[in-house]
Amino acid sequence: MTKVVVISKKKARAWVLIAAAAICTVGVAWYWGYSAKEYKMAAETAAGMSESPAIARTIHLVTGEFKSTGTDGKTIEAYRWDPGTIHVKRGETVNLSIFGVNGASHPFIIDGLNVKGEVKKGKETVVTFRPDKPGTYRIICLAHPDIAHNGPMIGYIVVD
Repeated sequence: MTKVVVISKKKARAWVLIAAAAICTVGVAWYWGYSAKEYKMAAETAAGMSESPAIARTIHLVTGEFKSTGTDGKTIEAYRWDPGTIHVKRGETVNLSIFGVNGASHPFIIDGLNVKGEVKKGKETVVTFRPDKPGTYRIICLAHPDIAHNGPMIGYIVVD
């Protein structure tokens, strides 16, 4: 025995519209994803960075403080970056995310990489760089450059 299924024009039209909407949704989602990748590649190429898309690695640092009282009753403070040393690869795109925990303000430079910024207490500062030469680069806090200013607050970026 054969079963016959009858579908009205109204139901057929509804199914066609649902299928078309699903295909359009998938197409738009694919296009947006593709466009974002193409845009990023074009921006990097224009900046002379790369022909291929770079995936940035995020490294997190915090500002820290050591505080103690000396034998004479005076407060001793020293500020630091934590971790104090980070390792990256040559040509790697790095997002350095620094969160201010101690100290009101830490204006800084990364010596040799032409990077500068300022970390404020309770705020996150993100700087992006891409080192092209191996070596050791210093993150120097300009507010705490030496022992007279509760420093030196210096961290190291080692580029392999």
